[in-house]
Amino acid sequence: MADRSSLEVVTEALAKASERKFSETVEIAINLKDLDLTVPKNRLEDEIPLPNGRGKTVKVAVFGSPELLQKVKGVADVVVPANEIDDFAKNKKSAKKMVNQIDFFLAEAPLMPTIGRRLGVVLGPRGKMPRPVPPGSDPTNLVNALKRSIRVRSKGNRTFHAAVGTRTMKPEQIAQNVDAVLGRIVGKLERGRTNIESVYVKTTMGPAVRLW
Repeated sequence: MADRSSLEVVTEALAKASERKFSETVEIAINLKDLDLTVPKNRLEDEIPLPNGRGKTVKVAVFGSPELLQKVKGVADVVVPANEIDDFAKNKKSAKKMVNQIDFFLAEAPLMPTIGRRLGVVLGPRGKMPRPVPPGSDPTNLVNALKRSIRVRSKGNRTFHAAVGTRTMKPEQIAQNVDAVLGRIVGKLERGRTNIESVYVKTTMGPAVRLW
């Protein structure tokens, strides 16, 4: 099957999808092959910045010292001071609600062991363990980068999905995001593109259109 351009396939997928009363996510479905997914290194887990963003609000939370949190005030959506982590963790219902609402977490590196002990049971299964940042650093640029990023996790599955935008975005923007995500994934696979059996583009509730 001859390759088609991402723009051509995105345009077709959007045209075939019925109009909905909400802004559907546009995603790619990737089917892997010839990989032993019982081997951890063959499982994909990555945070990929999209050149044109998600097309929706992405929320970032930061755990840190007062000095670090002051730097991201007004940039991060939620800040949790180091001395409040224990209290935050004690309220499991509140912690789960917050974790479900936040897309990405950052934490000052020395806090990672505490977060692992106190909140690992909530963050870990959701693939949201914080990315550590050096003490005294200014993670503002990283927060801004995460706000236009997606998290890709194949876990042990041969088929997985990755969001590449929303229907409110221009097809050209979505196509550029598709190319960025596939380029990153191909670079992570043991044998590159030959480990990908097929790629489809679809909206949340629309039909899938084959890209590869």
